[in-house]
Amino acid sequence: MIETADAEPEYDDSAIRFLEALWGEGYLSPGGPDEVDRVVEGVSLKGKTILDIGCGAGGITLHLVATHGAARATGFDLERPVIGTARRGAIRQGLEDRVSFVQAPPGPLPFTDASFDVVFSKDALLHVPDKNALFAEIFRVLKPGGVFAASNWMIGHDGEPSPEMKAYVAAEELSFTMASPARYAEAMRRAGFTDITVRDRNPWYREVAREELSRLKGPLYAQAAAAVGAAYVDKNIRTWEAMQKVLDSGEHRPTHLRGWKPVG
Repeated sequence: MIETADAEPEYDDSAIRFLEALWGEGYLSPGGPDEVDRVVEGVSLKGKTILDIGCGAGGITLHLVATHGAARATGFDLERPVIGTARRGAIRQGLEDRVSFVQAPPGPLPFTDASFDVVFSKDALLHVPDKNALFAEIFRVLKPGGVFAASNWMIGHDGEPSPEMKAYVAAEELSFTMASPARYAEAMRRAGFTDITVRDRNPWYREVAREELSRLKGPLYAQAAAAVGAAYVDKNIRTWEAMQKVLDSGEHRPTHLRGWKPVG
């Protein structure tokens, strides 16, 4: 997420085209619908209202309705290009009556108290610097008895990142404000969440990222280069190589989070 609504978007049309080539139409984070299913595993979404924070190009928001039977889903993001892509996807899938997409600047979520049964997020919360304020807002917009279910990219520790992690974050050229799983869980507790669970996904993504890098260097290269240019693909290959180092060391820790808002 970016500092101001009028700043240059981090996920512009080139980024969207590149990431969709790698991860699938409407997906700007790894794992596709299978990983989304794992995030919400055991949670019934049928007939529920869902907020998808950092919805990106909208593939996940649409999947939560089309596959999981949510009554209505609202995708929220700070950036205009991804919201435009998401809205076009909803029209193509004929889901515009059950899915809406909202773009707004950083700050409090633009929704009333107790608006949603479920708040979901996939690899977007690392862009938000103030984790305590973030989870206070998530807690506020959840209905009593509601659930927060998310995946997020984290660092394995708090404190000074390693030189390798600093090099990776610099290569991404995105507004990453990574924190540890323990720091996220503490922010959730402070907000009032209960039954908090944390699930490490580093072993999974460590191997998936290796496959992604192999595809970028091999069979996917020509397709991606045709979409965004060879220089853009070459830059991202270097980014994936830097990311693989911190995945292999365990410092980069994709993690699932879940917590509940008490009924009373």
